Amino acid sequence: MAQRNHDKGVTGAPAVTDPAKIRNVVLVGHSGAGKTTLVEALLAATGTITRAGSIADGNTVCDHDPAAVRQQRSVSLACAPLWHDGFKVNLLDTPGYADFVGELRAGLRAADAALFVVSAVDGMDAATAALWEECAAVDMPRAVAVSRLDHPRADFDEAVALCQRVFGDNVLPLYLPMLGDDGISTVGLLGLITRRVFDYTGGLPPLVREPDPEHLPAIAESRDELIEGIIAESEDETLMDRYLGGEEIGTDLLIEDLEKAVARGHFYPVVPVCAETGVGLDALLEVLTAGFPSPPEHALPAVTGVDGSPRPPLTCDPAGPLVAEVVKTTIDRHVGRVCVVRVFSGTLRPEQTVHVCGHGLADRGHPDHDADERIAHLYSPLGATLREVGVAVAGDICAITKSGSAETGDTISAKDDPLLIAPWEMPEPLLPVAIVAKSRSDEDALARNLARLVAGDPTMRLERNPDTHQLVLWCMGEAHADVVLDRLRAGGVELDTEPVKVALRETLAAPARGHGRHVKQSGGHGQYAVCDIEVEPLPRGAGFEFVDRVVGGSVPHNYIPSVEKGVRAQMERGLVAGHPVVDLRVTLVDGKAHSVDSSDAAFQTAGALALRDAAEQGQPTLLEPIDEVTVRVPDGNVGTVMGDLSGRRGRVLGTEPDPDTEGRTLIRAEVPALELLRYAVELRAMTAGAGTFRRHFLRHDPLPDHPTTTHQRG
Repeated sequence: MAQRNHDKGVTGAPAVTDPAKIRNVVLVGHSGAGKTTLVEALLAATGTITRAGSIADGNTVCDHDPAAVRQQRSVSLACAPLWHDGFKVNLLDTPGYADFVGELRAGLRAADAALFVVSAVDGMDAATAALWEECAAVDMPRAVAVSRLDHPRADFDEAVALCQRVFGDNVLPLYLPMLGDDGISTVGLLGLITRRVFDYTGGLPPLVREPDPEHLPAIAESRDELIEGIIAESEDETLMDRYLGGEEIGTDLLIEDLEKAVARGHFYPVVPVCAETGVGLDALLEVLTAGFPSPPEHALPAVTGVDGSPRPPLTCDPAGPLVAEVVKTTIDRHVGRVCVVRVFSGTLRPEQTVHVCGHGLADRGHPDHDADERIAHLYSPLGATLREVGVAVAGDICAITKSGSAETGDTISAKDDPLLIAPWEMPEPLLPVAIVAKSRSDEDALARNLARLVAGDPTMRLERNPDTHQLVLWCMGEAHADVVLDRLRAGGVELDTEPVKVALRETLAAPARGHGRHVKQSGGHGQYAVCDIEVEPLPRGAGFEFVDRVVGGSVPHNYIPSVEKGVRAQMERGLVAGHPVVDLRVTLVDGKAHSVDSSDAAFQTAGALALRDAAEQGQPTLLEPIDEVTVRVPDGNVGTVMGDLSGRRGRVLGTEPDPDTEGRTLIRAEVPALELLRYAVELRAMTAGAGTFRRHFLRHDPLPDHPTTTHQRG
């Protein structure tokens, strides 16, 4: 994120001081729906930028990341504020590809309303449908923009019908597209409430006129349905009876009730838009500013003291306690760490000392941290451009730079009253990628760059596997992994990937006896230790037991712990294939010692030799980790997914309807971890991106002699 304003001489951006004049809107939809192009068109239409860029040319405001330019699709969250009719609208452009769902979650956290962008050509994917249900669960206001009307295969009516089938009731268009003389191109809109034509053949603003006679039947039919939907959500219970009685409901009253219903999240207007020609952009801006709620109207996340102590609910009050949250972190080569921040309460000012607090993500490589830092400057982020502002009040989104500790998900609060915001839901990364630096010098650069990436991406987990000694990046999918690796290489790191190894275990399948004799004499004090042990397998997960059953002092009491220490060391080293040994009971039954030559080291060695001797007759067995897996899929994919799990040597335990989402099923199974290395990618392919899963370690089971898997073992 380059600080281009300094290069271009831009001194700043207008600041907003009234939260009621702010709108925070996240754009969501599948990859290719046209979100970034629509943001570009809105920025140009409001004069925020002089000319709209294009994805093909790699010069859009939001897709400034080199990976986004190369792949020609969004890979990260971007903020693009604009001003319209006295309102500041912070547009949050999110990636549509499932691998970058973490960026989407951050956008949802920072927003007060969601604009679903649905292509009039390609419809929508299952992930978009699932996201609608998530927004419904938290009562987030929503609207729909049907995009790409300029495409020859665009079908607005079918797109609306699809939205109504998938999204449910009260998804109704406010306008209908008006075709040109060629019968193909969209040149205007038919306003259903006002019964006016908005003609864009001369550009923005459109020419407003009376409809032609051929437009009246379409307007009348769709208008009746729209008005009934608005009246059904009206707070005036007499309005429906008046309407059904033939009374003409005034336009101003309809618009007022419409705006209230949209802000409450009970009505979902559909607006046709064409980013290329500008059709519908002004209508969409009216929905964003007049229909969507201001920050004070939207519920705020819960907050506690840093120690977890309860605190009163927040209100969006510029004079309240300072509470803000880092929703995105990037590292810029010139500026350093850049944090995009949503201010929920209070006011953030330059030269202010604040408390930065991050708790609860230690398992993702983000240790708990608390620090006091001074904020030198505040900026309004416009994609990659940072424009300095003098203040950021409750409800606004800003950027800070050069923080020493702030990471994505951290809370920023007052130094004298530090607080902690309840974290948003972070998806679990489930695709492992093992990386290795090409040289010793690259190892230092790799460590530095990984620390920067982990600070900004809570959907990536870094793991140094103690069993396989691999450095593993856990990512959301292949596209996410490609972006992470590209960013590492762009930071000057030469690296390779290698097959991921799964840590196995060893055990003995049958009881055995072992004899360990360590006797050496080479002048001076020698080494003398003899021990006899009995070994028997324990149930899976029982661990290790050491039993002393020596009689008569054949092994002096002070050397018995030495035997145990030697046995444990050999178990760590493995018996056959170098994997740790588990689930054994080792009983020391006899031995011999020498008054001069016996020692702690000698009996450690004898204990290890005894266990190795026992392994030769105790049927050593490899164990593989078994994970308990919960797969969440649409009902239509249940059979395919269950069959695939069985093909992975999995044992399906059962299915049940998803309690959170209608039309989805939870499948529970036990699956070898060896079979899950690429399951994040393969499940997505089987379910067209609609399937998700969770996993956790359950136990170790014997590894078949010839497992069907082609994956690597540690």
